[in-house]
Amino acid sequence: MSDITRKAIADALKSLLENRPLSRITVMDIASECGISRMTFYYHFRDIYDLVGWIISSDITSILAGRKTHDTWQDGFLSIFRAVEKNHVFVFNVCNSMSREQLERSLSGPVSELLLSVLRETESSASLKEEELIFIASFYSYAFIGVMLDWISDGMRDNPELMIRRIECIMSGSFEKAVERFSSLQKR
Repeated sequence: MSDITRKAIADALKSLLENRPLSRITVMDIASECGISRMTFYYHFRDIYDLVGWIISSDITSILAGRKTHDTWQDGFLSIFRAVEKNHVFVFNVCNSMSREQLERSLSGPVSELLLSVLRETESSASLKEEELIFIASFYSYAFIGVMLDWISDGMRDNPELMIRRIECIMSGSFEKAVERFSSLQKR
């Protein structure tokens, strides 16, 4: 039941964002929109920004499901770019109401998880400690998130396919090289 309520609250916020900015939406507005009490909202979320973070994280996790391999990460990232483009009203509203740091924090979990899965597939990753793999995944995650947030703030002028081709061009083979370089650090 909890996930159903969370989804209803999220859908209510998305609906309200169609007509007004996030800064002009209250918890009471969201509660009224989905027919719950304010206390029910607070049972599930600390505040509206917590709700927005949950929406971003759960949407991206859903988009990336089944696309967490070395052969499918590009498709996963392309799906994220397409979802951002499709939901541009929500995205622009959120980006104009939250700090870049808050956005990065909301995005970093699912993106790092994807990249960690890709890194674990490389042959020499078994020789690395988990903290080293997490460091590499975090590095690439911030690069991807930074490019995406810049693309959003520039008005999403380039199409998602071009953005992914650019990212793939830079990242092609770099996962393996990063793992190899970290492995060689251990031998010194």
